[in-house]
Parts: sequence; C-alpha cells; structure tokens
Amino acid sequence: MVLRVLRWIGLIFLAGLTLLVASSCTMLGLNYASLETANKPAATPALDIPRLLTPEGRADAMKMLEDTLYGPWPAGLPVAISDWRMINADYLDGRGTLEELDITIGKGEGARTFQLVAAFPAGAHSLPLVLSQTFSSNCATFPGEAVTSEDGDPCTVRDYGLIGSFVVKSLFGEYIAEAPVGLYFDEGFVYASFHAGDFIPDSTQQAPAALAGLGGEVNPTSTLMAWAFAFSAAMDVLEADARVDTRHTSIMGHSRHGKAALLAAIWDPRIEAVIAHQTGFGGASLSRSTTGETLARMQRTYPHWLAPEAAKYAARPELLPYDQHLMLALIAPRRLFLGNARRDVWSDPNSSFRAAEAASAAWEAQGMNGLNAGGMKEFDPADGIVWWMRPGGHSIVEEDIDAFLRFLKARPGNGRS
Repeated sequence: MVLRVLRWIGLIFLAGLTLLVASSCTMLGLNYASLETANKPAATPALDIPRLLTPEGRADAMKMLEDTLYGPWPAGLPVAISDWRMINADYLDGRGTLEELDITIGKGEGARTFQLVAAFPAGAHSLPLVLSQTFSSNCATFPGEAVTSEDGDPCTVRDYGLIGSFVVKSLFGEYIAEAPVGLYFDEGFVYASFHAGDFIPDSTQQAPAALAGLGGEVNPTSTLMAWAFAFSAAMDVLEADARVDTRHTSIMGHSRHGKAALLAAIWDPRIEAVIAHQTGFGGASLSRSTTGETLARMQRTYPHWLAPEAAKYAARPELLPYDQHLMLALIAPRRLFLGNARRDVWSDPNSSFRAAEAASAAWEAQGMNGLNAGGMKEFDPADGIVWWMRPGGHSIVEEDIDAFLRFLKARPGNGRS
C-alpha cells in the first residue's frame, strides 16, 4: 500500500514537472527578477496627481479602466444575503466559531449564489477583518469542516485528497488552499473568505455566459470585475456585523484574485487596506512591460479575465491611455501591500515596483508615506504602499502570511520628515 501511494506521488510529480518544463523556465521560476530599476523606463504616461485627487479626475480615471481592460462596474446589480449558519461552534478547539451564509448576486434564472465562510474569535466584538478570495473551494480552505461544497452538500473530504493536497502545496505553497485561520486569530482578526469560482467560473467557456446572464441593468463583462464586485457584496455582509470593526477592513487576493482586490478597492471606499499578492499583468505590473507573461499572452490564455475590448489594447498596450500605476494611485490614501517573489518573473516584480514608484506621489500628496525609497529589497510595513519581496516563486507560504500580518498591524506613517 505504501509503495503504491509513493508511486502515485512520483507519477503526479513527474507529470506536473513535465507540464511546467514544457511551458517555460520563467513560469517554473528558474530565473530571477531584476532588482535594477534605474536602467528601465519609468511608468508612462505621467500621473496628474492634483487632477486625480478631484472627484472629476477620479471619475475619468475609473471610466478609462472600464472602457479598456475591465468593463463596467455592475452598479445596482441585486445582492441578496441569507442568515448566518453555524458550522462549528467549537472551532479550533474552542478558539472561535465557524459560520457561513449564502450571497446571491443578480436576478432571475441567471442569478448566482456562493457561500461566504467566516471565522470569528470567541467573544468577538468590533475586531479588524481580513476578507480573502480563494482559488480553492471552501472544502479545501477549511479542511475537515462541514462547509457547503460546490455540489451544495456539506464537505466530507479534503478538496484535493491527500496526494493532491501534497502536490498542490508543494508547487504553490502551504497556504494556497488552506487558510491559516489560527494565525489570524493569534493577532485578533476575523477571517472570512469565499471561492471566487463559485460565483463566476474561472473558465473561458463558462464565464461569458455566466456574466451575461446575471440580469442586472449593467452586467460585468470581465471575470475580474465580477470578482471585484463579489468582494464588495461580501463587505455588505461583514460591515453590518457587530463583530467586525468597520474602520479596519482589509481584503486579500493572490495572483488573479489580487487583480480583483485592486479593482474592488478602487470602487469600494469602505475597504481600508488591500493585500495584492503577486498580481502580475492586469494587476500591479505595467502593461507596457515586455518581461514575463505580458498582457498580450495573458489575454490570449485567459480572455475571460478581461473585457472583450481588452484584446485591442493587449495586442498594442501603447494604445492604453494609462498604465497600472494609475490603478494603484486610485487606492490612495488607503494602505496597499504589493507582494512579490524573486523567482516569480512571470508576474514581473520589477515593473510592479516601478508602478508603485510612480503611484507613490498619490499617497504623499495626501499626507501619507508613499513607497519606501530603499529599493526592491526594503520592507516597511507602515508605508502607504508596502513592497514585499521574498525568495521563491508564485505561491503563498508562511513567510507571506507573517508579512501580511505585520502590514495589517502596523501604524501607518503620516509623511516622512
């Protein structure tokens, strides 16, 4: 039996490694992101910070995002919320409770429902919030708990199985699926999350019909904008709960879900802080960059992430009237964490840093610290834009969680002397 299990592990590992090698060394993380920025072009076009800080300038900038890569924010799309259901009243050996509810977005036959799962520390009242969007189903995020599975029944097994979980964690990090709720409890946070794919499938074939069928007067035309709206719908729930401190609400996303987190923060001012981890193109990395995945390749591989209009700009990013430093600047003066890894060249950390450099003035113009001037190796969790770079690849590991928590607990600085 043991030999059979080991043989299957070996076969799965070799198959996964073969697929990765067949793609590219950059995706595998065999290269290093450059730490030099002075010899690379600054983000263009330059930001008009005074205008961007006016209501008219902000509205114009958001309209550019909608008209180019992301499609419309679905204002007015109906949101219905169920009551909380108790999943485990003695969660983590009595440290708190695990609860879930249904969120339905849209109307008519095309309305779509997903489950928001929240872990509340025992006796919670007005505690800071971490709201995350996950790659994996709630079964994998909360293993061993009877949260609702994708087929509507309580989860009974780990989402990937023991062997699958081992492979996934080996490739993408210990916390790519399972949430480290105990670590958030240690620091006094409420943790909540939902599986974005339960709302709009992460599928080129299925996503367009799901988006078009939501039944709103304005439907999203990109999966990223729809997932961003789901963040906002979850905020409707959590800000109404007395166990959550509405002054300290943060959202978190990794990779494609980090892109959605950036969009959500732009459109939802209730969000106080954003953790956008390894977001790459369509996120914090410059569209005009030719390093790593590139916007054109991303749009070809995952066209459902972006609006149909994006194809024109992905092919010729110089036609875009902005670049991603504008997106970052629209989040100021709220706090922004940009997570990166040295071997994650596919996500182009170097151009993400240059985007942060160009956006930093938006924080400074509003009396906040912007980006630490010490370069890509510096980490100051109290900055307005916090830059994080660790060794390794495209993943979520304990080192990242520690950095997230240091950022969330830090007191923001108000201008450098």
